[in-house]
Amino acid sequence: MPADDAEEEDRDAAVVSARRVAELNGLAAQSASGDNNALDRFLEMIRPAVLRYCRARLGPSGGKMQTAEDVAQDILIAVVGALPRYKASEIPAMAFVIGIARNKVADAYRAANRDRTMPTDVVPDSVDTDDGPEKRAERRSDAARLRALLDKLPEAHREVLVLRIALQFNTSETAQTVHSTPGAVRVTQHRALAKLRALVAERMSEA
Repeated sequence: MPADDAEEEDRDAAVVSARRVAELNGLAAQSASGDNNALDRFLEMIRPAVLRYCRARLGPSGGKMQTAEDVAQDILIAVVGALPRYKASEIPAMAFVIGIARNKVADAYRAANRDRTMPTDVVPDSVDTDDGPEKRAERRSDAARLRALLDKLPEAHREVLVLRIALQFNTSETAQTVHSTPGAVRVTQHRALAKLRALVAERMSEA
């Protein structure tokens, strides 16, 4: 792709992102003032991202662990309760939501008496009926191996990867969410991916 076309696509993506951020911030502020219609729209817009975040952080649930859907519901309820305290001048709406989500995910791990690790396989929104048991087992095995590698990364690196890859946040949105800068986010993502590649290479050499 020519450089000019790539730059134009980046600008268009930035404009779309800025509009979405502005809309979410406006809806959150209106919701905080008691506008129920704005609240309904705000929850509708954030639910997919909240669910993807939970699926990325929790992975397939089992045993005592709550499902990603249950934790996402808890997060949305907590967001409704916290919105009266929201101030758009202090924090973007999505960063406000992800902060609550991060705490609820930590609560889910504590409730299940498990270490706070970072599973990264994102469960799809629909079931793939074309795959048989062997294919599904293979995917679970691959996901387990990837989780084991990602568990070796620092928490900050894992959080950035979830926001950038699972939620598809741009660098500015990610920076606002983790209270950093776009430049620092790019550096963190680069280092995290480089470390992952090194871990994969190390594991393959041991096989």
